[in-house]
Amino acid sequence: MHPRGRAVASLRVTIAVLAAIACCSCTIRPLQGVLVPSSETVDAASQVPILIGTTRARSSSDVGEMFGRDPSNEMAFGQVTVSIPPDHSRAVGEIQWPVTLPGDPRKDFVTTSTEYLDRAGFGNAVTIVAKAKHRSKAMVFVHGFNNRFDDAVYRYAQFVQDGRLPVVPVLFSWPSQGAGNLGSYEYDRKVATQSAAPLAQFLDVVNSNPSIKEITLVCHSMGCLVTLDALHMKASRRNTISKLKNVAFVAPDVAFDQFISQVGEMGSRRPRIGLLLSQDDVALKISRSIAGGTNRVGDINPEEEPYKSALAQQKILVFDLTHLGGDDSHSRAFDEVSTVMGMLERRLAQGQQLGEDTSRAASAK
Repeated sequence: MHPRGRAVASLRVTIAVLAAIACCSCTIRPLQGVLVPSSETVDAASQVPILIGTTRARSSSDVGEMFGRDPSNEMAFGQVTVSIPPDHSRAVGEIQWPVTLPGDPRKDFVTTSTEYLDRAGFGNAVTIVAKAKHRSKAMVFVHGFNNRFDDAVYRYAQFVQDGRLPVVPVLFSWPSQGAGNLGSYEYDRKVATQSAAPLAQFLDVVNSNPSIKEITLVCHSMGCLVTLDALHMKASRRNTISKLKNVAFVAPDVAFDQFISQVGEMGSRRPRIGLLLSQDDVALKISRSIAGGTNRVGDINPEEEPYKSALAQQKILVFDLTHLGGDDSHSRAFDEVSTVMGMLERRLAQGQQLGEDTSRAASAK
């Protein structure tokens, strides 16, 4: 085959694989109407309230989407409550999308309520959830590439439920196209770089709520680019987020050199940082190829140099999830949430910060 023909064939394969693995949860779900509330409830199902800040415009074509793929110049707020079927009726780590709408709450993830909010209403909603759940810690989640709004809501609800996380769940949703192709990847990356300032502003909103005493920030894939830039921006302006104690970068689609450089420039007052990676992350290997061979921090070997020394110098706590296996290496932390995030649940419940040496803490008592 001619070299140009091989290059074209390789690009086509890359696009096909990217589409298949970037958002596996999207492949079997209904295309519309997922967030239309269902009137049917089941006592054994769990109700997970998700508080939302987004730079997406309201959806005009699908009332069951709430917010679409188009960007908005203003932050919008909302709340969605997701009903999750009992553990015996579902596989932990998976989203069970309804085959037909509105879905059966005995076996499907189902939306039970949705509400558009203004900023004041968002603050009140956070306070109500915090008091109702007897929780003072918020977890802010930033999704990655190829996520529709409803994808992000349901994935985060699954994550919180399966991890049994004792937090007020808050989602920041940036306007990803929700499409797995090369053009959308490039578009999403551009939009991600533009979403840092809104995320920084949104974190200030959560930080200002008196019901919240501590914030943990979790980002996935390209959402880690949004998060890294937002934190770097705040640090460069000497504008800290006082309640933000922990940041978990999950499978970050960020160049390693950029990650280490920006973390270092945040200085000693930055929150504790954890890195969850998989050396067999196929999605990030494709991303590296698209980026001209630049290594992504989410699929390095943390025991090799120069990675090991750089991570140690910045005191970044590393979790290598490669050994957990599974089909979807890019979303392993969510699929294996019972194993991976059990650590986070325990440390939050005990009032510890991500990255504390538990043995040293215990011996100090």
